[in-house]
Parts: sequence; structure tokens; C-alpha cells
Amino acid sequence: MIESFSLKKRVKSAVVKNALYLASNYVIPKLTDKTIIKISDKLNNFKAPAGKIFFDHIFVNLKRKLPYLSKNVKKGILDNFISNFLLLSGEKRKEFIEKNGFYPPLFYVISPTMHCNLKCYGCYSANYTRRDMLSYEKINQIIEEGKSFGIFFYTLSGGEPFVRKDILDVIEKNSDCYFQVYTNGSLIDGKMAERLAGMGNVFPCISVEGFEDETDERRGKGHFKKVVSAMKNLKDNGMLFGFSATATRFNNNVIVSDEFIDFYVKQGCFLGWYFNYIPIGREPDMNLMPTPEQRNYRRKRVVEIRETKPIVVADFWNDGVLSHGCLSGGRVYLHINANGGVEPCVFAQFAADNIFDKSMEDILNSMYFKSIRKEQMGIKNRLRPCMIIDHPDILRRVIAEGGAKATQEGGDSIISELKDKMDTYSQSYGRIADAVWEEEFDNGKFFYNYAGEKIKLSEDDYYRRSFYPFKGGKIVKEETKV
Repeated sequence: MIESFSLKKRVKSAVVKNALYLASNYVIPKLTDKTIIKISDKLNNFKAPAGKIFFDHIFVNLKRKLPYLSKNVKKGILDNFISNFLLLSGEKRKEFIEKNGFYPPLFYVISPTMHCNLKCYGCYSANYTRRDMLSYEKINQIIEEGKSFGIFFYTLSGGEPFVRKDILDVIEKNSDCYFQVYTNGSLIDGKMAERLAGMGNVFPCISVEGFEDETDERRGKGHFKKVVSAMKNLKDNGMLFGFSATATRFNNNVIVSDEFIDFYVKQGCFLGWYFNYIPIGREPDMNLMPTPEQRNYRRKRVVEIRETKPIVVADFWNDGVLSHGCLSGGRVYLHINANGGVEPCVFAQFAADNIFDKSMEDILNSMYFKSIRKEQMGIKNRLRPCMIIDHPDILRRVIAEGGAKATQEGGDSIISELKDKMDTYSQSYGRIADAVWEEEFDNGKFFYNYAGEKIKLSEDDYYRRSFYPFKGGKIVKEETKV
């Protein structure tokens, strides 16, 4: 009976993947954008219209990229990202829901090392210890456990992931998963780009600060040329890749300019991630944070970029409407640092548990993570999703309730020395965001999609989120008592 069930799953997987492969070669290139969006909606269980925008944006732009991708890269996207992650993970995820009463994460961020070949000011991970406790075997164990929950998408961060020689072996071994890698790009020469393209299941996101002046000023003279060279190597090998840009007070407007986007589209970028500088890590500096006005400007520009440019863009802080608020604490993702500490996200650097002491399932059921998810449910304005910079009182409260400790030296400064300044910042931005939430979104009743159409938001409960990647399945509202 078990063998028969396993055979049925293998047959289903083969049918889905073969159908996608044929469609990608003979059908998808001929489809209109409107038809692509309809197919995207069929592939995903979008109960709220806001979040579907992100996946629609991915699939429309992916159609444009398909003819330029290598055979293995195309196969990795179809087999791993679309099939395993979006279409075939449902049964395992439903098993987790039925057992625990809440959703498993969609993905993990794993930092295999905190070592880096650069020394950028303001680095968010600079003060972690340099001991890499996550061995090759331990990383694979974490991923295997994740697969049992239906998790087939992993982000690798750090440090610089590619300084570990065995990290490519991890990606290669887990050939049924899709990996996004945040990298400074300096180690991606022609030989590495060729190997990455050969594996096909990896998506590099290269950190940039703007153009040459901004990038070299933070990352070192000559680094911008290395970024451009890395992107050329990836493009020449038919890779899918993107950029990652951290907004500061000094580059906020540059990185959302038409000139910036056009330049990185020309380099071949498929996607761009935007992050807000957070005063953690190396020499935390509130003066590096974008002003509240700059953050709101970036929010509006990201929407305009999605409307007008052939690239997928997302803002980790300003796109809370698309993700139904904060992603952290296991609601959508979590972070496992190089010492095994499990943090709510890469910027909330406080952990109550370690992967060496507990299973991930137990950690997700901990007081700390339950407290975070409970607090997330109470945040109504999705333009202010973050417990670090939008609701610092929540960060301090969940740390106390969950017994969490800072995971890098000086990491508690954001809730101690910088406490008053963080409160002032959150209140200043809050006044802007609350006014926008009322004026543009009618306090959450409406939003405008990238076609400029006014759409009524779903009345579904908070946990029926748009990023849930399979059709059907009972929606379980997590117990709010902690």
C-alpha cells in the first residue's frame, strides 16, 4: 500500500513536470501577459487579491526570460520552484497543519557562515562569531527536515555563502530544492557561473548600493566592476539572477531611480530586492536609516517600477500589503544562523532556541515564535509590518516573553541604548503610514493593483495569506493563547 502511494506520487510528479516542460517550450512563449496571469491564479490558492500581484509579476517576467535561460536553469525553475515548491508540496504541508494547527514556513533562510571577504560599514551580520557550527551534514539535515514539512525553497545568506567551498555541494545534493543565494558577487567568476548554471536550481542575488560611486564607497574600490563582471558571467551562462539593494539615507532615491533599474535590467537582472538599513551589526548608526519621508517615497517608486519596468521588484518593508504583513517568526520564514540559533528573521537577531537542541517543529511551537505570530495578528496597518522599526515595543515584549537573547555581540543595543531613538523613528514613520493607509487603502478595505484598478481586500482571516502555495486544504487559525 505504501509502495503504491509512493508510486502514485512519482507518477503525478512526472506528469506535472513533463507538462510544464512541454508548455515552457511550445505554449508559454506564445501566451499573452493576461493569459499568463490567469494561469498564475490557477496555480496558486489566492484568497486575497493583493498578494497575487507578486506571483503574477514573477510569471509575466519569467515568460520573457525563458528563451534566454540554459536548459538546466529552465529545468530547475520548472521542476523545483514551480512543481516541487508551488504545486506538489501540498500534502506534506497539510500534514503539518493537521498536526500543529498552523502553517509551516514557506522557506528558511540559512546562514552557513558569517565569514566574508569584504568589510562593509553597517553590515547587519558583522558581529556574529566566526565559528561555523553548521557542518555540511547539519545543513543537509535541516533541509531534509524542512522537506518533510513541504519546504522546497531555501535562501542562503551570511556572511558570504560562497566562501564556504562545500556550499555548492549542498545545493547540488538537494537537487529537488530551489535555492536563492544572497552574495556580494565577487567570487562568481566564469567557472563558478558555469557550475551554477549546470546545477540549475540556484538563483544568485547580488548586493549593490547603486552605481559605481555608491557601491565602491561601501564595499571597497573596484567592487562595482566585480559586480558587473559577475552579472555578465551569469547572463552568459543562461542564469536567472537578481540584485539586492539596502536603502540608506544616502542612496534611497538612487536605487529606485529609472536609471538604476534600467542599468540592472540591461545587466540581465530578473528580480530586485529592497531592504531598509537597520541599526544592527557593525557600528549601528541611526543616521544611516532612510528618513520616514524617504521610505514612503521608496514605497511609491517600487509600485511604479512594477508597473513600468520588465523586472520583478519587492520591498522587504514596504510591501506588507502584498504579504499580509510581517513574514517573520515562521509565519512565512525564519533564519538559522551559522551557530544554529533560530531567529524570527535575519534582522531580528534574538534567539530562544538552537537547532542543535530542538527540532524545528518544536521551535516553531515555542513561546517565542507563538508570541510573535500572535502579535502579527494585531497589526492592522500593513504599511507598518515590522516589529523592529515599526513596532519596537512588540520586539521588546516578545523577547521578554520568549526568553530570547541577542545572537551577536552588541545585538541588544537596538532594545537598550537605541530604544528611545527607535521609538521616535517608528512614531514619525507611523504618522505618515497611518495617513496613507487611510487615504490610499481606506484603512485596509481597498488597495490599488499595478494596473491602477481599485480592488476590495479579502475579508478572510489574517492567516489565510496569499502566499500559500497550493490549491485547497483546510485553513486553520492558530490558537492565539501563548
